[in-house]
Amino acid sequence: MILSVLPPSSGPVNKRRPGATQKARFLRRSETEPEFRLWSDLRNRLLNEYRFSRQVPLGPYVCDFVCRARRLIVELDGAQYADSLHDHKRTQWLNAKGYSLLRFWNHEILTERRQVLDTILAALEGHYSARCEILRFYPANKTANGVSHEGDL
Repeated sequence: MILSVLPPSSGPVNKRRPGATQKARFLRRSETEPEFRLWSDLRNRLLNEYRFSRQVPLGPYVCDFVCRARRLIVELDGAQYADSLHDHKRTQWLNAKGYSLLRFWNHEILTERRQVLDTILAALEGHYSARCEILRFYPANKTANGVSHEGDL
C-alpha cells in the first residue's frame, strides 16, 4: 500500500517531505501480517542478494518495499485498493520518476508466497518490460523529458 503524505510535486523523488520519515516509522511499527511475512523473505538480502527497504518515503508517498538498485517498488494491496483512481495516479507519478511497480493482493502473500517471490525475482532480473495487468506490473518510464532517472536514488 502506498500512503499519500503530501500532494505530488515535480521535485526530486528523494527529497524529504515534512512528516514522511515519521509516517514511514509508524508504518514499520504497525505492519500487517502480509507485510510481516513478505518482509521476512526480502530482508537481509535473502532474495538472491537483492537489497530491499520497507516503508520508504519517495516524494509524496510511502512505499511498502523498494529495491533501489533495480528501482522496483513492491506494493501489497487490500481489497480497499481495487480500482482506485488515487492508486493509479500514484503509480503514474512513481513510474514517471523511473520506478517500476509490482503489486500483490494481501491474500496472495498469505497463500502463494513462493509464486510471489518468483514474480518479484523475475521483475528484478528484467524478465518483465511491458505493462501487464495480470501480473499487476507497471514499468518505469525510462526517461521523462529526455532525462534519465538513474542518478535519482
